[in-house]
Amino acid sequence: MKVFITGANGFIGGAVASALRADGHKIRGLVRDQAKADAVAAFGIEPVIGTLDDAALLQIEARAADAVVNAANSDHRGAAEALLAGLSGSGKAFLHSSGSSIIADQAMGEPSDRVFYEDQPLAPDAEKAGRVAIDRLVLEASGIRSIVLCNAMIYGSALGPPAQSVQIPALLRQARASGVVRYIGRGLNRWSNVHIADVARLYALALDKARPGTFMFVENSEESLGEIARAIAAKLGLDAAQSWSADEAIGFWGRGTAVFSLGSNSRVRGKAAAALGWTPAHRSVTRWIADELV
Repeated sequence: MKVFITGANGFIGGAVASALRADGHKIRGLVRDQAKADAVAAFGIEPVIGTLDDAALLQIEARAADAVVNAANSDHRGAAEALLAGLSGSGKAFLHSSGSSIIADQAMGEPSDRVFYEDQPLAPDAEKAGRVAIDRLVLEASGIRSIVLCNAMIYGSALGPPAQSVQIPALLRQARASGVVRYIGRGLNRWSNVHIADVARLYALALDKARPGTFMFVENSEESLGEIARAIAAKLGLDAAQSWSADEAIGFWGRGTAVFSLGSNSRVRGKAAAALGWTPAHRSVTRWIADELV
């Protein structure tokens, strides 16, 4: 099968491309420049240089492919619309990547008992409403086998070209810059999480088996951000992790990362992945930090 992947040099896209190549698929991947083209070519991906704003290019690639994986910017509505237009009426698979920050709160380190399920109506924060609207646009597309994979916190080392996830690398950069690992407030906020290798396998399963209109949370455990920060401190041989106020965190990481990625609760549970036969091999982000983080 010929598969077109956006974000082919990214953390998710590179991992998915590697998994699909291992399954025998041919991959064309969207990248922004020649340096990134060279990087993905080294992993057996045929590069396509362009951006998510190149609607005509995205439509051409979607029409020529047997399936499309959108693993780039989950908030770029124009790219989703262009890919859907290119696939319209074809019956081909379209795997769209979302993220569980769509249900994140603004707890700034405080805990929450709320857990979200796949069949539960979503009432997102206003700042995440645009992403939810894109997810719905994809799921409601007719004549296409549309699947939305809503990823929780992803951890692990890159399986494709060099790339990083969001949350743990942000904590690491801050720790290495200051010598202290920081969590926000009391650090009791919790995120569901999943290892990148398990994510890649699920995308491959979804491509083969998922039914049209499937929305799935991609998760297999959860930890508090305080626990993750303490695990990083132990791994790096630093003093105990320390709290940061909301203002300090926003000043260092920026509002989006501090509020929705590191200060929020995002607790999700999914059944759709298990129904495809997905059996994650990794169960603990803090164990991964202790044993494999470099």
